[in-house]
Amino acid sequence: MNLVEQLAKQVGITEAQAKAGAGILLKYAEDKLGDQEFARLAQFIPGSADMMAAAPESGGLGSMLGGLASSFGGKAAELGGLASLADNFSKAGLSVDQIQEFVPVILSQVESKGGKEAADLLARVLKQ
Repeated sequence: MNLVEQLAKQVGITEAQAKAGAGILLKYAEDKLGDQEFARLAQFIPGSADMMAAAPESGGLGSMLGGLASSFGGKAAELGGLASLADNFSKAGLSVDQIQEFVPVILSQVESKGGKEAADLLARVLKQ
């Protein structure tokens, strides 16, 4: 089972939503890690370029931050840096709660294909 199928099944969403959500998180990781480090990780995530292409475009910092307090309530602290992705997840038809459900599935995929070191690198970014 590939990552998109696994996300769809475990999170209970469509494959299109899984692809877009994974793409959002991968773009976030690429922004935080830089191209070179991210390229090392992407080799362990088959289809990562397609997933990233499926991610909705960001509406800019202002629209991402606008209304965050009301969108998250007490969850903003739990999500950390991922809170900035709420706008994109919403555009993909996904809820804030689902952001947290994506992370362990993606980390498991990276660890199974690239080992603990690769998963730890990605975890540092996604769990900030």
